[in-house]
Amino acid sequence: MAKGKRSYEERTADPAAQEMLIRADELGVSTAFSRAEDMPPCNIGGAGMCCKICGMGPCRLTKDGQTGVCGATIDTIQARNFIRAVAAGAAAHSDHGRDMAFTLKAVANGETEGYMIRDVAKLRRVAQYYSIPIEGRSPNEIANDLADLYISQYGQQTGEIVPIKRAPAKRQALWREKKVVPRGVDREVVEALHRTHIGDDQDPEHILVHAIRTALADGWGGSMMATDISDILFGTPAPLLGQANLGVLKEDMVNVVVHGHEPTLSQMVVAASQDPEIIEYAQKAGAKGVNLSGICCTANEILMRQGIPAAGNFLHQELAILTGAVEAMVVDVQCIMQALVELAGNFHTKIITTSPKVKIKGAVHIEFDEHHALTVAKSILKTAIDNYKNRGKAYIPQVREDLIPGFSHEYINYMLGGSYRASFRPLNDAIMTGRVRGVAAIVGCNNPRSKQDYLHTYVTQELLKQDVLIVETGCGAIASAKLGLMLGEAGLEKVGPGLREICETVGIPPVLHMGSCVDNTRILTVLTQMVEEGGLGDDIDQVPAVGLAPEWMSEKALAIGTYCVASGAYVIFGGSSPISGMPDRVSDSDLVLRYLSEGWERLYGGKMEFIADPDEMIRKTLEHIDKKRAALGLPAYDPMKFGRSGDARMLELEKLPAMERRQALYGVVGD
Repeated sequence: MAKGKRSYEERTADPAAQEMLIRADELGVSTAFSRAEDMPPCNIGGAGMCCKICGMGPCRLTKDGQTGVCGATIDTIQARNFIRAVAAGAAAHSDHGRDMAFTLKAVANGETEGYMIRDVAKLRRVAQYYSIPIEGRSPNEIANDLADLYISQYGQQTGEIVPIKRAPAKRQALWREKKVVPRGVDREVVEALHRTHIGDDQDPEHILVHAIRTALADGWGGSMMATDISDILFGTPAPLLGQANLGVLKEDMVNVVVHGHEPTLSQMVVAASQDPEIIEYAQKAGAKGVNLSGICCTANEILMRQGIPAAGNFLHQELAILTGAVEAMVVDVQCIMQALVELAGNFHTKIITTSPKVKIKGAVHIEFDEHHALTVAKSILKTAIDNYKNRGKAYIPQVREDLIPGFSHEYINYMLGGSYRASFRPLNDAIMTGRVRGVAAIVGCNNPRSKQDYLHTYVTQELLKQDVLIVETGCGAIASAKLGLMLGEAGLEKVGPGLREICETVGIPPVLHMGSCVDNTRILTVLTQMVEEGGLGDDIDQVPAVGLAPEWMSEKALAIGTYCVASGAYVIFGGSSPISGMPDRVSDSDLVLRYLSEGWERLYGGKMEFIADPDEMIRKTLEHIDKKRAALGLPAYDPMKFGRSGDARMLELEKLPAMERRQALYGVVGD
């Protein structure tokens, strides 16, 4: 480790990652961790005070009252920078949804290889949302109509995108009143870019109105459609056993790591890896078979449906290659570092790009085509197997943890009530009585400028002590998985007494894995179903819930945060703010930041804040949850009321008079 640099323990909380960072320094190769230290962030651009949207700039506003060449003020520049990030993030996730819709169309018409409709029940249920006829029709007929409807949502120029009807009725009315209901996914992204072109929209609040509309086109549009179709084609997730961390790589097998976001590729690589032809091909090469694992959100997609292990989250992509045990890293779109190719040059690993949208100079390109999916997947695997003979000495950290992923909103509904009484009623009741203080969704990326996984897992563990039920997606979910927090018995001694009762009774982990980052729409669905179940208000902004992205780094995170705010949620981002300004130099530099918090809360009931200190994140989360509990008239959180579950507790309560027993059980008296 170079002198003056952070220690390995300061760079990452993951012991497997620490081992590989030591190895990187021994080999003299760089990683995102070392590059983050070698290249400090630009304090002007990082504060959102640089404008480069025309050739008169870039303009850097570093003095009080300074404007750009065109006269643009800092608040206008910051609003423009923010909406452009939201537009890019919404485009990334929504384009994923578009590809899924085209795949569904092709499957419905028998034009693909290897795919089929695996969840007919969900297909029928989703079709009913949109009044697509289902009686007496084949799954392919229904799927064809649903695919056409979803494809139309992208190019639609007027009206409203149809998935918003799945939001609470009161929320839909609010969006219509504020005129932020998306007309079409593509239209809102294009308009965001048009508005921020030189000489266009120059009112920061007006710009940020369209940021809301653009984000909603993703959260209640492109991303929601992507999740629907993934479940229909590959199966709606349900709990199964999986593993996470670099220890899932195997010395005696061909290791193929899939990395990216779109499940059409990864699901077919899973199928091909289990084909007798591929297994025999690997054995002839001297290996026992093909060992598949995932990185980033592709990891979550195949983990929650197939139980394929996760080699790690975003910052593990280079570390997996550093093991020297990976024959091929197969990538599609999003969160893929260009540095992979140069790093792989120090080993035998092949980087294989597969998307027509993504090429990396120096990588092998094998373009994936859903019409010939299984054939292409086999070709990719044979390329990896042929590379097995070139492997040198491998160094695989023996660190891995078991986990139970796969808590889709459908399964949560089922697990709370069973086959015939599936309902969110038990969860609502647990919140109303105070056994569960509230709910926190902890999601998002890794960022090498902070300690990898630490913010995710520290905030998670501290909130669990306070009886807050945690749901997680994306790289945040893998962080908790690597720490062992996603097993039913894991860490229950550190969980608050009320939440522990719920976990033990239902048989669930205290942290629920809900999928990839595009699956944040599952969280919106859960919140909607909690509202519809009753007892927690009539809109999402009344539910005692908070969203957190402690280690955010991507534009997708800003889009997700914005559509959650528009849906009524309080969203906390860790780390630095992209529009923080420099208050010691520019007096108005916090206007936009205040608007994202105070302004959006007035309009939508949700707000966005950037908080660097994890203890302050926790404090603000609990403060918000308790404020929402009080507004609903729920009893104040009191952990001393719970923790004596089981037969002994019930026998004790039976001795009490009826009124006192009701008070003890529910925290309320009377009718």
